[in-house]
Amino acid sequence: MCGIVGISGLPDAARLAYMSLYALQHRGQESAGIVVADPQGIPRVHRGMGLVEEVFSERILEELKGDVAVGHARYATMGTTVLANAQPIVANSRSGPLAIAHNGNLTNATSLRRELVGSGSLFNSSSDTETIVHLIARSTASDPEGRIREALARVHGAYSLVILDGRTLYAVVDPHGFRPLAIGRLGDGIVVASESCALDLLGATLIKELQPGAFVRIDAGQITEFEPLGQGPVSRCVFELVYFARPDSMVFGESVDRVRRELGRQLAREHPAHSGQVVFSVPDSSNAMALGYSDVSGIRLEHGLIRNHYVGRTFINPTQAHRVAKVRIKFNPVRGVIAGRSCVVIDDSLVRGTTSRGLVQMIRSAGAREVHLRIASPPITGPCHYGIDTPDRDELIAANQSVEDIREFLGVDSLGYLSLEGMLGAANGESGFCHACFSGHYPLPVEDDLVLSRHDAPLVSPV
Repeated sequence: MCGIVGISGLPDAARLAYMSLYALQHRGQESAGIVVADPQGIPRVHRGMGLVEEVFSERILEELKGDVAVGHARYATMGTTVLANAQPIVANSRSGPLAIAHNGNLTNATSLRRELVGSGSLFNSSSDTETIVHLIARSTASDPEGRIREALARVHGAYSLVILDGRTLYAVVDPHGFRPLAIGRLGDGIVVASESCALDLLGATLIKELQPGAFVRIDAGQITEFEPLGQGPVSRCVFELVYFARPDSMVFGESVDRVRRELGRQLAREHPAHSGQVVFSVPDSSNAMALGYSDVSGIRLEHGLIRNHYVGRTFINPTQAHRVAKVRIKFNPVRGVIAGRSCVVIDDSLVRGTTSRGLVQMIRSAGAREVHLRIASPPITGPCHYGIDTPDRDELIAANQSVEDIREFLGVDSLGYLSLEGMLGAANGESGFCHACFSGHYPLPVEDDLVLSRHDAPLVSPV
């Protein structure tokens, strides 16, 4: 999962891209980068490891002059967390400078890479995105649109892309529409971003979300739509609505906040906690779910856990050690709310279970008489191969243990998961969503060695 942005026809494009990436920081915290094209089409690039505010200083932004830009905030799903894998990826092609920012995961990247290396291509990273760069560069089509189309005809999987070719911006979504991409207008310019919240921050007006297979060119404030890239079963990632997207965004035509409230309401219908006295969320992504649960159950909503907002999202930290350490400093219980009461705790999902176990222990230590855990999504039983770094099955607690076993492991008095039907109903549709990590129904085949190569390191890493 990553955050991508494109700016076209707006002065100080780098600063606008920087602000957009700030709004998308929840989608990636490992590295950030911006590429800018000046009026002559000459690219200027800066990439670094860490949060957006750590990578870009005022001095750096001043040096990134230009009115067209592409930006990226990375959460690694393919390749290790090193600078060589930071995006946007920049290359020189026969038509000029090329920069690509990618959100998603290619399911046939390993075989394509093997083929390209065998025919002489040299790779600088272990990111699957670089495969797209090589395919575009090798295309024999006569124009940029043809080269992009020819390249993407070879790749399978999830990709929402912002591509800078010279001074022309392109925005592309794979035929299945796994990952969101929105387009808006700001004055005489155009802004493309992973979520509408980035448009809101800039004061841009949402034009529309790009549909599956969308392929558009943006130049001089004008949007040209090309024939879609193909057809496939619509497979929008439902986990975007459950966890990843910001609640103030519109994603896949739905208000994320509305969906999450309905997830909580349905959870209360399916798994009431009759002895509950207070209900509270594991902030922040499950806040709206707790509101919905309280609304239906009638149990008083409280702030039982306070989040330290200077700590990033634990789910998208690359190692378990980082996740555990951050949970310890990320949350603090409100003893006056918890002590002596039967607490209903709402969380959006349960992956490995180890961090949730520590959180339950924290709530118990604050004096909770009972702890009833309610999960506003079904059990995660399989990895995601389309852009979320969900672990392999042997690390997923629900893939290997029963609900009762999980309840005992977590140390809660009761445990309830939302049903798959309940989740899809709250998301306003039983079709058109990818729910493979919950159901095991994968809409696209995956190469056998994809998971093994997912966190390969580049042969040479920058110092």
